[in-house]
Amino acid sequence: MNNRPTFEERKFTSKVIEDKISEVKNFIVDKELASLFENCFPNTFDTTVNFKIENGVPDTFVITGDINAMWLRDSSAQVWPYLSIINEDSSLKDMIRGVINRQTKCILLDPYANAFTDGDLSSEWANDFTDMKPGIHERKWEIDSLCYPVRLVHSYWMITNDSSCFTDEWKKAAKLIVKTFKEQQRKNDRGTYRFGRATSWSTDTVPGNGFGNPVEPVGLIVSVFRPSDDATIFPFLIPSNYFAVITLRKIAAIFTENFNEAEFVLECESLAMEIEKAIKQYAIANHLNFGEVFAYEVDGFGNKLFMDDANIPNLLSLPYLECCSPTDNVYLNTRNFVLSRFNPYFFKGSAAEGIGSPHTLINKIWPLSITMRALTSNDDEDIIHCLHYLKTTDAGTGFMHESFDKDNAKDFTRKWFAWANSLFGELILKLYNENPALLKRKQYY
Repeated sequence: MNNRPTFEERKFTSKVIEDKISEVKNFIVDKELASLFENCFPNTFDTTVNFKIENGVPDTFVITGDINAMWLRDSSAQVWPYLSIINEDSSLKDMIRGVINRQTKCILLDPYANAFTDGDLSSEWANDFTDMKPGIHERKWEIDSLCYPVRLVHSYWMITNDSSCFTDEWKKAAKLIVKTFKEQQRKNDRGTYRFGRATSWSTDTVPGNGFGNPVEPVGLIVSVFRPSDDATIFPFLIPSNYFAVITLRKIAAIFTENFNEAEFVLECESLAMEIEKAIKQYAIANHLNFGEVFAYEVDGFGNKLFMDDANIPNLLSLPYLECCSPTDNVYLNTRNFVLSRFNPYFFKGSAAEGIGSPHTLINKIWPLSITMRALTSNDDEDIIHCLHYLKTTDAGTGFMHESFDKDNAKDFTRKWFAWANSLFGELILKLYNENPALLKRKQYY
């Protein structure tokens, strides 16, 4: 069933994407799966994109869905699946370049903020105990908020060979990202960033008078919050630190080709090496049941948290984000752990099985985690099971949700969550290009 807005109500249109939807939809044998793809793949540009040309420059504000704000993480991930066909449509290229331009402005406004408003609109979090400014929706410091925009611009550049996005403003933003990473290594002091919120929800505010729990400075970067927007327990969040390693190397590659700044390139490469070395030294440990695995969080004192959260970057997503090989032994052990009952946030019920998050409490599975499991799997049967779970847990809406109850998919959170829709569309497109036989099945269990 087509649950898209009418053509007149859509926020952005692209004939190339419409042709791709038709092509893939008609290829998929299972009509329910085909319908899900038809609804989910274009959901970002159907409903969340606010695109304009301002002073001859593309500008795109992308809301996350049912929250009228732009997350650096979500907006990057929401448009990511369209990169593969960007060269076929100049308006699509402009729209994504507009996302890059808007993200650059956001980072320069405040590298510690995770979400922004369109203009100086007032935020519901304006009274948080942190340095809020007009244009900021929420100021939760999350490493990945600075990683995703680099991932997007680097891939845009590699696919299009268009270096016009590397403006003086973008260069300033890139240097500010590196400066912020180094500040949050906290080698000399805790820095100026702190956060507090008047709330009864413990994960929505920060211990340690807003600075987080103590760390021993070992070269890792503090992330006061997780990608879930929940506060960390041990502030060295390992998936995000690994993402920072890859991000720094992408910045170095961009500067090597586009700017004559060898000293800054060396700074990026040296910082990446330092963080990667610290991950291997402090974040790999023997689990009671799974051998050597990556911990989710550490503090540099020797304390480690063994779990995984559905939000990305997480441990499950490390190969997807190019942090490690999918055949890496430590990753494979970690994967076995996070997809088992020994991960306290892995839930298995009559509706599905998958990773959840403290953000939605216990027994709520996130479609993001099921999709990521399929995206990082080389096992056809495993992928087929994931497709079955995704197909049967949309509660008849035709879209992915934030989470659903492990025994009742009709009990879900967030009806309009564009990132989950985009990632599902990305999975189907990947299978269509790389493993089309899986889309020719008549049913999935």
